[in-house]
Amino acid sequence: MRTIRRLTATGAALSLAGLGLVVATGTTAQAHPITAASTCSQAYLPLPDPSCQPGAYNPAVTQGTIDSTICVPGWTKTVRPPASYTNALKVRQIAEYGYADTSTADYEEDHLVPLELGGAPRDPRNLWPEPRYGSPNAGNKDTVENRLKRAVCARKVTLNAARTAIATNWTTALDILGLR
Repeated sequence: MRTIRRLTATGAALSLAGLGLVVATGTTAQAHPITAASTCSQAYLPLPDPSCQPGAYNPAVTQGTIDSTICVPGWTKTVRPPASYTNALKVRQIAEYGYADTSTADYEEDHLVPLELGGAPRDPRNLWPEPRYGSPNAGNKDTVENRLKRAVCARKVTLNAARTAIATNWTTALDILGLR
């Protein structure tokens, strides 16, 4: 059945390509059929469009497992997806966001809910091409992520509170949680 769907989808994509239309392939950790590229809005910058990237969690990371996961130095290296995966996703999502600047070097394929807080490593709902330019930008978010992880591991805030704050608006997360 999958072979038939793949052949049908490939045939449809070739037909559309012949007509001058573009189809993006939707491949994630789970098999998804080929679909047309979605349109994500830049209106939320420096945040991602919540309809495209609402965030997603790694089910192995809970409040009860933080001492054996996110609070272990180097743990994020064990779950970080390879650049081959994130670079391909970045190219696709830059197009979905309609960025005029399509240089991949100008964007960080960033986890909305960071790996440091148990964000889903490969879920496209948790990854987006965050601009390295402008203010605030990807570098500023990295600082927030690290401060939130330290606060969670020190038991100053709960994992859920930190995840919610950063997924809602990383630019205000530290203020909302009283960590400034």
